[in-house]
Amino acid sequence: MLATLDHVRLTALAGCEPLLRSFYADLLGMREVTGPHMLAVRGGCWFTGEHGGAQLHLGAESPYHPGTRTHPSLRVTDIDALADRLRTHRAPIVWDGQLPGHRRFFTLDPAGNRLEFLQPTC
Repeated sequence: MLATLDHVRLTALAGCEPLLRSFYADLLGMREVTGPHMLAVRGGCWFTGEHGGAQLHLGAESPYHPGTRTHPSLRVTDIDALADRLRTHRAPIVWDGQLPGHRRFFTLDPAGNRLEFLQPTC
């Protein structure tokens, strides 16, 4: 039986790990974690939230083509502050009010991966 979500894997162009580290660790405040050596040699990087939990794995690929609709959804505690922070770093912010009981927006990471951020309103 399903217990919990372990990780989500996205892809990025091989060699753009420094941009991903800047975005996910420095801008979003996620913590980089080390993957098993046999996987780390393939490139990419892995991150987890501030308090652990599910991980986000970014695998390196060449050639690379970002998905247009697939995305992880990340729950946040101060959505307005995060949107302002991302906007300051020139990340696109697209608000979407179609999920009842939540405020949410979408953005793109430096590799073009779509990300959803949401905060419950109740």
